[in-house]
Amino acid sequence: MKNKALVLILFLSFQSLFSQEIQGSWAGSLSIQGTQLPLIFNIQKNGDSYKTTLDSPMQGAKGIPVAETTFANNQLQIVAQNLNLKFSGLLKEEAIEGTFIQNGASFPLVLTRKKEDTPALNRPQEPKAPFDYPIEEVVFVNAKDKNTLAGTLTLPKNKKDFPVVVLITGSGAQNRDSEIFGHKPFAVIANDFAQKGIGVLRLDDRGVGGSSKGTTEDTSANFATDISAAVDFLSAKGFGKIGLIGHSEGGLIAPIVAVQNKKVQFIISLAGPGIPIDQMMLLQSQAIAKSQGATPAQIEASTAFNQKVYAYIINYKGADLKTDFQPFVKEEFKKITQSQGLSESQIDNFVAQQTQNITSSWYVYFIKFNPDLYWSKLKIPVLALNGSLDVQVKATENLAGIQASLSKAGNKKVAIKELPGLNHLFQEAKTGATAEYLTIEQTFAPLVLDTMSNWILGIK
Repeated sequence: MKNKALVLILFLSFQSLFSQEIQGSWAGSLSIQGTQLPLIFNIQKNGDSYKTTLDSPMQGAKGIPVAETTFANNQLQIVAQNLNLKFSGLLKEEAIEGTFIQNGASFPLVLTRKKEDTPALNRPQEPKAPFDYPIEEVVFVNAKDKNTLAGTLTLPKNKKDFPVVVLITGSGAQNRDSEIFGHKPFAVIANDFAQKGIGVLRLDDRGVGGSSKGTTEDTSANFATDISAAVDFLSAKGFGKIGLIGHSEGGLIAPIVAVQNKKVQFIISLAGPGIPIDQMMLLQSQAIAKSQGATPAQIEASTAFNQKVYAYIINYKGADLKTDFQPFVKEEFKKITQSQGLSESQIDNFVAQQTQNITSSWYVYFIKFNPDLYWSKLKIPVLALNGSLDVQVKATENLAGIQASLSKAGNKKVAIKELPGLNHLFQEAKTGATAEYLTIEQTFAPLVLDTMSNWILGIK
């Protein structure tokens, strides 16, 4: 639930017809609810035309191909049909002054030539070698799905009996550090825990780093088998007190593994789901849209559209979801965009993109998932944490859901905490908006590191 919640810039493509003076990299920032979202257009000559790519550094996106752009009489126009996005600007010497429009929301945007000496991101918590504790690079095979997993095992020095945890990333393929927006939260956790007497195994997701690729049919259930294999790997190495720490979708995977693998002795959920995912996603889209300046009417229309889409996926009983879903979503999309004057080709492009994403095996499994099916079966110690400013997994509703499910299980070894002023990545934040993630220098709040380690070391 990381990049899936970043709604402004995901996939763009443009065709270029630029004059010579437009070549180079052009940078500007959208101002959204007091937060700056930087964009960079990179334009290169390609025969008689130009090749353009787009970077959105705050959203971890780089080199997105651009396919439809015109430049004439110093007027630049960019249209991304699949995202209902348009930028129009006038070139004035070394600046392009214009307007960025998406889904009816309009923002002024001034592009200037990007300086080559862009300063590096400051990440003061990122661990730096040399390290004074044992570090082991590991590789093992998931016996169930037959894929290879690679990772790093960090251990406390001069200790023989200590707990060890497996870290579980959120949505999207990530490396073992759970790297996003220049932050490496899992590396920070591993470094902190090793110094406090806790071992950590962190893994590259399927198809990333040293881990082998999965398949296009993989779902969270498949990813759960990877984590279960990691637990078995640690057990085979002689570790006894093994726990799981899952962030976001990782907090959905952790209880699946714990129910299926009795070697798991405790769980920490970091912004993990506690309510049916369709309900969680509605709350997420509402909170993100509000943080980006959407009007109540826009939020209401978007919510109604999403409800219909989710219900269609959840209740579908046919044999070809992709084929059947496309006309349905096209008709519903036309209803909410009829005042925007979109062309048939713009609508078709949007529908094709959404159909590809929403009918994937991963998404269908995800949107149908109810965490209660697993939380309600666990009697092992559980610590569930959420930040009060989390716009992706809303704290109040999801923590209450986890609490209710664990109570149903009769689990008395539970700690539920909503931590004030923290966002989805557990950074100390101002608004919690996704646009803040990159700009915040802190990777992971020390309060959360201490809360987790004290809880783990205190388990009886």
